[in-house]
Amino acid sequence: MNFAGQVVLVTGASRGIGAAIARAFAAEQALVAVNYLRNADAAEQVVRQCREAGGDAFAVQADVTQPRAAAALVERVIEEAGRLDVLVNNAFRPYAFDPEQRATFSELAWSDYQAQFEGSVGAAFHVCQAALPHFRRRAQGSIINLVSDLVEQPVVPYHDYATAKSALVGFSRNLASELGPLGVRVNCVAPGLVHPTAGSAGTRAQFREGLMAATPLRRLARPEDVAGPVLFLASPWSGFITGQVLLVDGGLVMR
Repeated sequence: MNFAGQVVLVTGASRGIGAAIARAFAAEQALVAVNYLRNADAAEQVVRQCREAGGDAFAVQADVTQPRAAAALVERVIEEAGRLDVLVNNAFRPYAFDPEQRATFSELAWSDYQAQFEGSVGAAFHVCQAALPHFRRRAQGSIINLVSDLVEQPVVPYHDYATAKSALVGFSRNLASELGPLGVRVNCVAPGLVHPTAGSAGTRAQFREGLMAATPLRRLARPEDVAGPVLFLASPWSGFITGQVLLVDGGLVMR
């Protein structure tokens, strides 16, 4: 699975799952645009890791929840790299996966849902709109959106987060239907709880152990476990797959 000569944009790639995805593409010789929001040092570290892995990379700051910033991000990638082949929408509004401290439905405001919606669907919407003319011009491209297995089985009812990710699945499938005739594929990767990440830092060991016991593969996903399925969906090996949600949770949810 070689991505030599291809340009990949990964949003929210300065840490966690996004960083693992960036490194995995670089290991397959891609040129990776590492998008970040605030932590320039962390993004530059990922760039160095990408180069050490055998590919190349550069960091680009942008708040992808802002339309102008998302458009500027894509333009910067095109200016720097000359093309765009793969877009991975990984950025999302920060969220703490803590079953004991989560807000119940009665404690949530509609603004909480809106914030998560803007972070998931809004960010993907803005970057996809900016990238589409470049994909259309070359009549090819792959978009992978990161969602969650909570859209299929809300083991913990993280209402606002999971609702936004469910909406992102609907967004992705509608986009796949429209862009298919243009040669552009759109798919989703849905991890379960991924550890260690900033989001899972507050998840107590007891809960993690219970989740592992209920998972056929008897462990939680690591960031690197999510990267492989993303690369598969970006590659020609999945050339006849679009509009799908690939669950990456060790078999916790089976469909």
